[in-house]
Amino acid sequence: MIEHKNFIKLYETERKKIDKILSSALKKRKPASLYEPGLYILGSKGKRLRPLLVLLSAKAVGGNFNNAYNAAAAVEMLHNFTLVHDDIMDHADIRRGRLTLHKKYDNSTAILTGDSLLSVAYEYLLKDCDGNAKEVVSSFTKGLIEVCEGQSMDTEFELRKNVPLNEYILMIRKKTAAMAEMCCKVGALLGRGNNLLIKSLGSYGLNLGIAFQIQDDLLDIIAEEREFGKTIGGDLVEGKKTFPFLVALEKSGGEDKKKLLKVIERKGIRLNQVSGYKQLYQKLGVFDEAKKEIMFYSRKALDSLKPFNSSDSKIFRWLADSLIHRTK
Repeated sequence: MIEHKNFIKLYETERKKIDKILSSALKKRKPASLYEPGLYILGSKGKRLRPLLVLLSAKAVGGNFNNAYNAAAAVEMLHNFTLVHDDIMDHADIRRGRLTLHKKYDNSTAILTGDSLLSVAYEYLLKDCDGNAKEVVSSFTKGLIEVCEGQSMDTEFELRKNVPLNEYILMIRKKTAAMAEMCCKVGALLGRGNNLLIKSLGSYGLNLGIAFQIQDDLLDIIAEEREFGKTIGGDLVEGKKTFPFLVALEKSGGEDKKKLLKVIERKGIRLNQVSGYKQLYQKLGVFDEAKKEIMFYSRKALDSLKPFNSSDSKIFRWLADSLIHRTK
């Protein structure tokens, strides 16, 4: 319990520091028409998990947080760049309880703001590079490329009737997990870790990212709406091909399969149909299958920490446990 409190305190302290850097990053820049929307999106307080991975990874290999604060802010800017563009593509109205950027302003402003966030992200990343800029920037750029590839796959899946589970895992590996992998690698590079430690932390981030996304898919249908903060079953309503849906499709037959195929044909369901599909998932053992997969990738993430001693890896274990057992 004491350790848990200490970790929470560390997380909250570092999150405030990252928020401070982000709030000042665009403040004095001109023109205001470009940078004020950027401040708006950076001001919508997220979990800041990606910056935390950068900081923790730098420290785990012998560096310290001061080596990596600008890089930590850079990965959060990169993340927000992807969110701005995703929201436009998904026609989303709300993000973190506020109007999405293209809804508050317009599409053109949102696209340009996203581009500016990416540009400033590189500027901040380079502030922490000291003799190893090529490796750091290469890792950062590879993460960006994979996120774009994952988003493209996700968009393609919307048009396809058949998406095998292994392709879905590849998509979330790129769209979600590659970013966590990159954060860990960038932090370890800035902390001057050796190749084994950099690779190990990258593997931790990658597998944790996959587990995190499957957990996200699962929470969309099993979470308590009051805690979750958004409508339960939203993925089904929008006709998204998530891990639970694809498992259900794979396990079903007869009338059950026809019912699931209707979700694809009609590009979603009505909100009052969600409970019926939840019962179908339960009947097909979908929830147990998803939980099993979450534990599989969580264990892979934790196994990646073997080169580290127990005190160095403790906070990574706590973080994995917190993310996988979250309720929102």
